[in-house]
Amino acid sequence: MTSIEIGIPEMPAPDYPAEVRERLEADAREIVARYPDSRSALLPLLHLVQSEEGHVTRTGQRFCAEVLELTTAEVNAVATFYSMYRRKASGDYQVGVCTNTLCAVMGGDAIHAALREHLGVGEGETTEDGKVTLEHIECNAACDFAPVVMVNWEFFDNQTPDSARALVDDLRAGREVTPTRGAPLCTFKQTARVLAGFSDERPGAVEASGSAGPASLAGLRLAKGESTPGVVAPREAASDEEGK
Repeated sequence: MTSIEIGIPEMPAPDYPAEVRERLEADAREIVARYPDSRSALLPLLHLVQSEEGHVTRTGQRFCAEVLELTTAEVNAVATFYSMYRRKASGDYQVGVCTNTLCAVMGGDAIHAALREHLGVGEGETTEDGKVTLEHIECNAACDFAPVVMVNWEFFDNQTPDSARALVDDLRAGREVTPTRGAPLCTFKQTARVLAGFSDERPGAVEASGSAGPASLAGLRLAKGESTPGVVAPREAASDEEGK
């Protein structure tokens, strides 16, 4: 039986320590100033509070509500709708294995199963050392690099069970890990701050950029006349055939 069922009001969320709140308020003012309507700042503000504790706590939701003059129910509705906001404490590294259609066919399910056994955790669970949280993820538009593993939203392409096991071992041991492409790897809290819209101060982060693979670029090369298609019926001929 819950406190609501027996008529006991829920305890209010605790506030941040004064120095933390002062720092977050300064960041929040910068975020809110980007938008003509302060309500539009809710998504980046949720990332901001997530960067503080690693997940969106009741304290973080209360902070967002007070800054934007919303109810905590309105904030909670958004925070619980999007999977990018964590509802409970999780690891420094969110290891997501794509098990959508192509990645699954290419071995994504086998990678996820191998990591579950290797780490001793289930879906959405975190290792005892607090380093790694394992999860399924949906398509990340990198099918030509399948199967793909993402760590804090950075790409690790063309993975195998063995390479994925080595990856999580390096993460847990504190060894340097370099994504296949994109920005250098950082912790989940640091990622959340970047997603809140603050400059990424890591060396090389600004210059780094992802790249599509050959399969993704084939259509673009055809459109630019840089390559020759196989067999393509002329548009006029196709129209004549349809007319018949």
